[in-house]
Amino acid sequence: METRRPYPSDVTDEEWAFVGPYLMVSSAPQRDHDLREVFNGLRWIVRTGAQWRMMPTNLPPWSAIYQQTQRWISASVFEAMAHDLRVLLRLAEGKNAQPTAVIYDGQTLQSTPESGIRAGCNMPNCSGDRAGYDGHKRRKGSKIHMAVDTLGHLIAIVITPANEQERAQVAELSKAVQIATGQNVTLAFVDQGYTGNNAANAAQENGIALEVIKLKEAKRGFVLLPRRWVVERSFAWKSRFRRLVRDYERLPETVKGLHFLAFAVLMLTNVMKLTASS
Repeated sequence: METRRPYPSDVTDEEWAFVGPYLMVSSAPQRDHDLREVFNGLRWIVRTGAQWRMMPTNLPPWSAIYQQTQRWISASVFEAMAHDLRVLLRLAEGKNAQPTAVIYDGQTLQSTPESGIRAGCNMPNCSGDRAGYDGHKRRKGSKIHMAVDTLGHLIAIVITPANEQERAQVAELSKAVQIATGQNVTLAFVDQGYTGNNAANAAQENGIALEVIKLKEAKRGFVLLPRRWVVERSFAWKSRFRRLVRDYERLPETVKGLHFLAFAVLMLTNVMKLTASS
């Protein structure tokens, strides 16, 4: 492919030296396109939020990028990348490699025709197998349940219909957290959506105690809750990636994989800054 002008979303030489080995999936067929350019195309899609078929013509074909993306997601490449970057940043902050405390929260993503039946689409060409309406947010779509460490780095994520309650996902989310951290987490800070014995017992079965951070009874305006603000900041970080502001994907696995990719991109930038200053 001929030389092109770089996009702001392109991976730098230093970043590519780090991420390149993760992207060498052994099950991939003979490549017709440069792997770095394929990764640049994926980063462009996630950052801009454009449709796959709107891929710029000076990047590899959208179909090649999409197929390779699904291979990476199936191989948990972005999860592994985010895990290692999270460890590096924690060590740089003087913390242990794995956290002992995390923060849980959920966020509803507005549905689109592509996000399928799980987001409440009744059109005959919808895909997916779930549907949901978040009555509190008055929004039809999917809900992402995230667990982050105390620095705001993504550890685990669960995708459900928007009508699913946060407390009902504690067991699955806690299990994923312990797998990602080597059974190291003992405490999870949560909001009042996680109250109740069922949620507490589900967390305890995975060796985690829930600590509910409650709002003051007589509050006025915005209140910054201890610990809880960290996950809200993480939601704000990922909103820089326009592909993640709505549920544009047909498969929940794709939603999950692209979230790990976005956080890997954010953490990679910070790691490069630390490397340059050292």
